[in-house]
Amino acid sequence: MPVSEAEVRLAVAAARTVVVKVGSSSLTQPSGHLDVGKLSALAAALSAAVGQGARVVLVSSGAIAAGFGPLGFDSRPTDVATQQATAAVGQGLLMAQYEMAFGRFGVRVGQILITAEDTIRAVQYRNVQRTLGRLLELGVVPIVNENDSLASNEIRFGDNDRLSALVANIVRADALVLLTDVDALYTAPPSQPGSRRIGYVPDVIAALDDVTVGGSASGVGTGGMVTKLEAARVAAVSGIPTVLTCASNAGPALMGDPVGTAFAPVKHRGSSRRLWIGFAANPRGTFVADEGASRAVRGGRASLLSAGVLEVRGEFSAGDPVWIDDESGEHLARGLAGFDSEEIPQMLGRTTVQLKRFLGDEYAHPLVHRDNLVLV
Repeated sequence: MPVSEAEVRLAVAAARTVVVKVGSSSLTQPSGHLDVGKLSALAAALSAAVGQGARVVLVSSGAIAAGFGPLGFDSRPTDVATQQATAAVGQGLLMAQYEMAFGRFGVRVGQILITAEDTIRAVQYRNVQRTLGRLLELGVVPIVNENDSLASNEIRFGDNDRLSALVANIVRADALVLLTDVDALYTAPPSQPGSRRIGYVPDVIAALDDVTVGGSASGVGTGGMVTKLEAARVAAVSGIPTVLTCASNAGPALMGDPVGTAFAPVKHRGSSRRLWIGFAANPRGTFVADEGASRAVRGGRASLLSAGVLEVRGEFSAGDPVWIDDESGEHLARGLAGFDSEEIPQMLGRTTVQLKRFLGDEYAHPLVHRDNLVLV
């Protein structure tokens, strides 16, 4: 696992599979309209990496930014319905530009639209993993975006920074490159006096407390530096070296040049499925575990059984993400619920034998199976 800045940079340059995330502000003019020149320059840099043998996945924002101008809006719409309609128009325009830009270098692209609600479920997760893997085998650059036209505000990624880190897990990427509208991470917003550029972050979890960051400055995108750091954290605990820099530095970053900010991985790579459960979507409800069940969950190898659950909170369906809390309210884990919330009260406190006898065989299963549970 890389431990120095030079090793992190080298790991990025040598990456066989790399995920690159670009935000709306890096693809648009100051007016908010799509900037074809910026998009073409990015396609050229990524095509060069493909030409050198890298497998590249591009996570691209920009659908709403691409759509609001052609629809006659002066600025990005603020209501959800208009944003979704604008994204439906803009996504096609965005992909048409990408196809032309990559096509100049003989690189084919394919569109993947994802919603958080789809991909927290095991079947859809495997479908996404299989499709992305096959596209990469075929030499295609998958272009991934959240499906803004279908995603609901209640359960969505909300920005593509977190999505990019999760996609890096799905494709077992060797590196993640986050492209934004600033050239690096700074100790404070670059406009503030005394702000200093940070070239290397050995432990992003510890560094989060030492850095003051701002929200989205452009008015075009949804994520600011906070979400970039969160994406770097997800990648770091996933064992993936990460570089954050501006879009014009995409080529140098992919070649391992000392641009932007490099983040070292802080853990060895784990199961991509478990990481997905841990980071993909906001939990919809909570199981409150008793002392014995809490101890078993903390041990890391136990399913959550109904016999050890005192209370269920929230409304959710089987397969939705949920918190597992102890009696004091501390989060122990995240997991995927095995049952709908309305089915669970009758199950609480009952052993597997009792569940089978009184409710039937279909209820004699864990509330959260250990394969669908991640400690936090």
